[in-house]
Amino acid sequence: MQLNEKTMVADTLAGINGELVRFGEMIPQTENKELKQTLKQFRNACEQSQEEIYQIARDKSYYVPASKATQEEIDHVKSLFTEKVL
Repeated sequence: MQLNEKTMVADTLAGINGELVRFGEMIPQTENKELKQTLKQFRNACEQSQEEIYQIARDKSYYVPASKATQEEIDHVKSLFTEKVL
């Protein structure tokens, strides 16, 4: 099986997103300030890479984002958090 560019971009984004999740889990769990700062720097670099790859995917139409939420949908989600329904 030969990988095409679209597949490689999608796989790269999936990997980066997974790393961002792991950084999000690790950062609040460490008490070592130096380690915490280093993890934050790694996370920031990872986020920058994600943005760059995402833009490539958008530019090449490999990724088409979902349509924007309507104001009604936004208000509904806001109400879920303000009315303590969750």
